[in-house]
Amino acid sequence: MKFAALRDKLTRPYLFGAGLSMMADNIEHVITYWVLWQTFHSPVLTGFQVISHWLPFLLLSVPFGALAERYDNRKLIQIAQGLFMLVSLAWGVLFMTGTLELWHACVLLVVHGCAGALWAPAEQMMLHDYAESQDLPGAVRLNATFRNLGMLAGPIVGSFLLWFLGPAWGILANILFYLPMTVFMARTPYTGHTRSGFTLAKRPGFGEMFGVIRSVAHDKVLLGMILISGLAALCVGGSLQVSIPDFATTLGAGDEGGIGYGLLLFANGVGGVVGGLLLEATGWVRPSAKAAVIATVLFGATTITVALSSSYVLAIVALVIGGVAALTSATIGQALVQLRAKTEERGRVVGVYNMFGSGLRTGNGVTLAVLGSLLGIGWAVAWGGIALVIGALIIWAVMARQLRAPAA
Repeated sequence: MKFAALRDKLTRPYLFGAGLSMMADNIEHVITYWVLWQTFHSPVLTGFQVISHWLPFLLLSVPFGALAERYDNRKLIQIAQGLFMLVSLAWGVLFMTGTLELWHACVLLVVHGCAGALWAPAEQMMLHDYAESQDLPGAVRLNATFRNLGMLAGPIVGSFLLWFLGPAWGILANILFYLPMTVFMARTPYTGHTRSGFTLAKRPGFGEMFGVIRSVAHDKVLLGMILISGLAALCVGGSLQVSIPDFATTLGAGDEGGIGYGLLLFANGVGGVVGGLLLEATGWVRPSAKAAVIATVLFGATTITVALSSSYVLAIVALVIGGVAALTSATIGQALVQLRAKTEERGRVVGVYNMFGSGLRTGNGVTLAVLGSLLGIGWAVAWGGIALVIGALIIWAVMARQLRAPAA
């Protein structure tokens, strides 16, 4: 059923809560990054902001996935939301009292990153209670769409709060956007294990947690979806977003902060929102490994187009299409991972998916910096797109052999 998740009275507030929490996450980035630059003018701290956000996903996603298998995911989500709110409160007090020091910033940035890594697997596990297996791809797609909507609205609302309330009161007001998800988790009857009835009986050891990677390797489709998510994170990651100021100048779109620059930023985010809604409404794309690979190749191709284009209009179109392709690839990959993972390993498998799909964005910043200094930003982003296209086709070639095996 189309938009089945939005029709359900329990799933609907869950999706809206996820969107608001993701918006609050991005609002915090807008306000704190501005204050940290104005206070310290430190390029090293700027790099640490990116690393501290994504490194916890790389290091902690699998252990946090194991927690999601064993414990009530409502509580884990509430703990994550509580950490987000605590960090915002600490920023607000430090801004208001003028006592912010560099070590304060580093600690709070790390705690914020850890909260995001804790939230991710628990949030995805909850979708299995809210949706039947046949509706799970749509629920994953709508969840990603609402999260993208939050990421799109975050900079706008964050700029508004920064302008009208100032950094201290703005970041304190941001706490309110985390509350709906926190309160809803106290009211929903689901735990993330309700439908399956399975929870881990004991805490897995370190070897058991990462041993799931070996079991995943036997399913080439499952492994392929995980590798594609990691490839997209490593090759493209957030490079498009951080490179848009340079592209705007190259395309003659005016000074940073102008309408031309704003449209590029908007196009970069709106594709994921509009694309998610269109895909859910039309049902044009069925969740399959082939569809995920095609979407990934299209995302790589549009990335190359944006990076090397001399046409502003073409860049806008490519950014929108790329947003649709990126969301399609990510949501199909996530749905296949959750559907193909064994029930007794699902939390850890989701953790592995997050480790690759989010954690490897840490490496994307390094490759962008190195290649950007050698080749220029445009060619650095373009080579990332080229690597993504080639890598996705190689992964498909390996997966296709397993998909043909039953027929043989």
